[in-house]
Amino acid sequence: MAFSVLCVFVCALSWTGTASALSMTFINPGLSTEPYWIDAMRAMRGAATSLDVQFEILHAERDFRKQISLVSDVAERPAAQRPDYLIIAGEKGTLAAQLELAEAAGIPVFLAFNSVRPAERPQVGHPRGRFSQWLGSLTPNAEEGGYLSARALFTHTLEHTPEQTSVGLIAIAGDRSTDTALKRNQGLQRALAEFPQVQLYQMVNADWSRDKAAEQAAHLYRRYPDVRMVWGASDQLAFGAMQSLRRIGGVPGQDVFFSGINSTDEGLRGVIAQELTALAGGHHLAGAWSIVLLHDHYHGLDFYQTHDGHSELEYSMFSLQDARIAQQLIQRRQQHPPLDFCSFSMVCDPLRQAYDFSFDGWLKVHL
Repeated sequence: MAFSVLCVFVCALSWTGTASALSMTFINPGLSTEPYWIDAMRAMRGAATSLDVQFEILHAERDFRKQISLVSDVAERPAAQRPDYLIIAGEKGTLAAQLELAEAAGIPVFLAFNSVRPAERPQVGHPRGRFSQWLGSLTPNAEEGGYLSARALFTHTLEHTPEQTSVGLIAIAGDRSTDTALKRNQGLQRALAEFPQVQLYQMVNADWSRDKAAEQAAHLYRRYPDVRMVWGASDQLAFGAMQSLRRIGGVPGQDVFFSGINSTDEGLRGVIAQELTALAGGHHLAGAWSIVLLHDHYHGLDFYQTHDGHSELEYSMFSLQDARIAQQLIQRRQQHPPLDFCSFSMVCDPLRQAYDFSFDGWLKVHL
């Protein structure tokens, strides 16, 4: 930990006078009050501070039209007031419009959190092609998150119900269109293929809404009274399903086992309280890792070169959080210590041979 804090200050001093001019703007597609995006933005601010980046966040508040209008607002600023880099998530089919606006304004743009959907590919092509200002993208391996949480859920449940040859599962998925949601579902399907004892009764899409998840779960509990597990595409969806279980007298973690995805404070507390059997997280750092890549790009190290000519990057960012790690993370967040992202930069640390954007790697430095 001492090394981590030291690196924050050493790296900051190393770049004083050169990195201070570097600026980035992030268009947040989610709600400013949404737990996942609060964690993501906290990490991005920490990365920006660690790397001496002037950082701005603009909130679309889950209005897909506003994602586009916010990029338009940035593009219309006087040239001297535009950021050096614009980071977008391109949700709900907004990617092409956002890229067009950034291209016209000559603002280098980077896609974070989400990859390009197949339906969008004919419109946008690939980075540094039709849109020359589009530098690339960085996404967590969303399939991994769905798989890890499902596998841990199945393993625990089967260990606690050894007398049953078949165990029922309901799945509360995110939405029907985003790449992240679809890949998390694929991770669930991969785990199901490894556990023939688990029977998926039904999957529903809650559109990432906790309230909708609660409503849907209430119907599913009536339809499948012997259900033993609930897989949630996020911790908030799992908590919504828990809410409905409690209303009918059930006890989460005893009568029904739950899994979720995210590393929110509420999710971590759910693990500690044994209400959440499995929680996979770490992908909220994708925005912070994007800042690391762009910081290095600004200082002459292009990730296109370090990744053998690949500009659309996908990294393993998920790990399971047990009660011990959950407690440590909560305590750390309460203390508000500085975050070290400088030691993950290949410019800041010339001895680093490759990027490590795993959550386990981050935890080793910060816990």
